[in-house]
Amino acid sequence: MSNSIPTIYELIELAIREDIGSGDHSSMATITAETKGKMNLLVKQHGILAGVGVARMVFSQIDPSLVFKEYIHDGELVMPGDVAFDVSGDVRSLLASERLVLNFMQRMSGIATETNRLVKLVQDLPVKLLDTRKTTPNMRHLEKLAVRFGGGYNHRFGLFDMIMIKNNHVDFAGGIAKAIQMARDYVERNNLRLGIEVEVRNFEELETALEVGGFQRVMFDNFSPDDMRKAVKLVASRFETEASGGITEETLRDYAETGVDFISIGALTHQIKSLDMSLRAVI
Repeated sequence: MSNSIPTIYELIELAIREDIGSGDHSSMATITAETKGKMNLLVKQHGILAGVGVARMVFSQIDPSLVFKEYIHDGELVMPGDVAFDVSGDVRSLLASERLVLNFMQRMSGIATETNRLVKLVQDLPVKLLDTRKTTPNMRHLEKLAVRFGGGYNHRFGLFDMIMIKNNHVDFAGGIAKAIQMARDYVERNNLRLGIEVEVRNFEELETALEVGGFQRVMFDNFSPDDMRKAVKLVASRFETEASGGITEETLRDYAETGVDFISIGALTHQIKSLDMSLRAVI
């Protein structure tokens, strides 16, 4: 299996092939090849804009002659009625780009908006909100980018850029002490520059992990806020701390006040409502 990561350019190419295929026959049937025009991106809902840079890339890959004018940037607050950009040129090219641009931008803006909403709930505290690997296949680049536009932070990108010892690794390895030691040996043996994070389910596993050491971060899985507070004190400043599992909007503040360094929330990318917007002809 290759560890190569598709670039955003390649993701757009795949999307173009999926949507346009042999050609946009609707436009070719109704619009002459010489027709020129303009469209603008109209925001229809309050939120955080994300995907303008991706939209520019879509238009450029479909037709480099299209002229793109950006008015609102990625990561900025938008309101209904705002025009984020306009683009002009060959109408067939504009129409071929329309749905691809909206699909990317609506989802990315939805992620950025939800991330920003949760970040604001704990913005007075030093905790950082993290995304997870619970992303749409092949869309991880863009979804994690959207999290950053919303004020959140990215956890590991994939399985290759960090060693994360989770519950299943512990169970299959024969215990948390053995799993940690095997991970440490693996990193040293292969001369890898990879951080190690350990997930613990209870105080017994935490105490064992602390005895073994040799990792950078401990994740508390499904701890209550009260137990989290005790666990963070046990770890003190020896390792980074992360809370994960079942954390909701209602409980986020409670967890953030435990003193934990990071809170990871899978819902930042997998339970998102797209932000409403349209790409309309300017007549």
